[in-house]
Amino acid sequence: MKTTRIIASLFLIAGMIMLSAGCKKESTNITNTDTSAAKDNFLAESAFDNATQWSDKAMAGHSLKSTLTDTVYMGTCVLATLDLTVMPYVLIIDFGQTNCKCDDDQYRRGKIIVHFNGSYWVAGTVITYNFENYFINDNQITGTRTVTNKGRNADNHLWWETVVSGSVIKANNGGAFTWNSTRQHEWTEGEATLFQWWDDVYLITGSASGTGTNGKAYSITITNPLKKKLNCKWLQSGTMDILVQDQPLITLDYGNGTCDNIATVTVGGQSFTINLD
Repeated sequence: MKTTRIIASLFLIAGMIMLSAGCKKESTNITNTDTSAAKDNFLAESAFDNATQWSDKAMAGHSLKSTLTDTVYMGTCVLATLDLTVMPYVLIIDFGQTNCKCDDDQYRRGKIIVHFNGSYWVAGTVITYNFENYFINDNQITGTRTVTNKGRNADNHLWWETVVSGSVIKANNGGAFTWNSTRQHEWTEGEATLFQWWDDVYLITGSASGTGTNGKAYSITITNPLKKKLNCKWLQSGTMDILVQDQPLITLDYGNGTCDNIATVTVGGQSFTINLD
């Protein structure tokens, strides 16, 4: 069994949730699908987590002797500037005022503004992400994401705590929803190549909650760490419990570590597979 991008897809099917944009139900005996809360959560989680990937790409191309980074890793319509003359330092990733098609086939406009007081890899560093008129596929992303380097754990792996308080205003008058998350990211592979983000592997634990555009509260708890390779579109393994207001508990299982788009949903003792895109 296999999986997707830096975060999850959740199914809400006859009281189940699916956290993936455009997930397809492969079990034909389940009806009355309501995927709105699932899609809301997936949209928020992927959008906020993706901000770190963009800052990693920008810093991979920068020189400490210059305040202007190149666009080798980001595309020609993205401009990143780095100001080391202030403290905390400021990185601005500017996608322009009109939609810019990025290397992940998503359209963005506006700015990701990053403040940081030291290197991402140094214990005690705090990195704060804010958003200025920032849109992904015409969905406006607002709020704050704070990443704190917590040093090394018992396995000698660097790890970070990530706290998000945000909201999303959906495209085409689709409504707005809130999203709050506290996650721990353990860096298990890729430390030997600091400026090559694509070979990094993380284990993710923690929880999230919010209120969807459908007005229903939801909560998500990772019960087995989610494995994320940055060079893979999907999560490779791990499980999470998903609870949506007035719905039964759902368990989402991302599989055994293979990079693909298949996951398993279990609800009410019944299991079925889903495609994550």
